[in-house]
Amino acid sequence: MTKLLEKVFKKASKLPDTEQNTFAKWVLGELESEKKWEVMFAGSEYMLDKLADKALDEHKQGKAKTLNIAKL
Repeated sequence: MTKLLEKVFKKASKLPDTEQNTFAKWVLGELESEKKWEVMFAGSEYMLDKLADKALDEHKQGKAKTLNIAKL
């Protein structure tokens, strides 16, 4: 365990039980969410590659337009 993580858990251990449980649920939720994103992106690498190639082709053909943020 890193020193920073030890410091976080040491501080969290001083919180009331209900706040410790809230913190623990948040940490677990973040870890699960991160795992889901990793799985989703791992499966989409080929598709993202194809979309990037298509976008570059359209740009080379002059079909791309400059994004005007003020008009969004």
